[in-house]
Amino acid sequence: MKRLFLLAALLLGAVSGLFAQTPVIGISSYSENGRCQVNMTYVNSVRMAGGVPLVIPVTGDEAQIEAILSTIDGLVMTGGEDFDPLKWFGEEPIRGLGEVVPERDDFDVKLVRAAVAKGIPVLGICRGEQLLAVAFGGSLWQDIPSQVKDSYVKHRQGPTSGAWGTHSIEIEYNSLLYRILGNRESAVVNSFHHQAIKDVPQGFRVVARAADGIIEAVERSNAKTNRLAPEYKDGGGLILGVQFHPEVITNAGNPEFLPIFKTLVAAAAVK
Repeated sequence: MKRLFLLAALLLGAVSGLFAQTPVIGISSYSENGRCQVNMTYVNSVRMAGGVPLVIPVTGDEAQIEAILSTIDGLVMTGGEDFDPLKWFGEEPIRGLGEVVPERDDFDVKLVRAAVAKGIPVLGICRGEQLLAVAFGGSLWQDIPSQVKDSYVKHRQGPTSGAWGTHSIEIEYNSLLYRILGNRESAVVNSFHHQAIKDVPQGFRVVARAADGIIEAVERSNAKTNRLAPEYKDGGGLILGVQFHPEVITNAGNPEFLPIFKTLVAAAAVK
């Protein structure tokens, strides 16, 4: 009997050790029709990158957010609706502004600020990249077609085009994104947005732009030389934002952008 108990304890320890070595990656969700939802493309991409996905329900309860953050090792902030410009960066809404969901705005900002304060690595995708500006002192173009007169790239593609690239981006030499994508100075990406970062917050570096100059990626890979503005708590973790949707292309069977998720998982493993 003692041997059975000893064997069970050893097996439990081995299983616990296995899970301890597998980073848990939180994925922000949205609430619709009484449901907590997130696209499976995000979940599948985290799995393919070697992480354990954990969907985080929308909540305004800061204590619950803190409890959730004590469970995860990395965080993906997902795409979605427009931000309230009056509340978050002091601009009157313009005619081209899309749907705004105040509950989600509050949730996303609280979640990402708390994660960054703890040094949890963060990947922001589409709205998630825009969130990095909103949450840390920057601003957005509310509607690219009506506000950026020199923009000629079609940034808002139809839903069927997401499985492949539709326009090119230029990537900053020797940036983190450059290295993640195999030392490439350009890539072809998909596009589902009409908003984008306008004013970049302190601590972030623009590392990719579309041909019309619209920001397509920002990062904070060196916390020693790129600190956030002093009013925000900064735990020094990796922060990467991309305007395109790497998870959609990855789920279509093209592994070109899977290294973005693998980088997040690797950073989460050593957090």
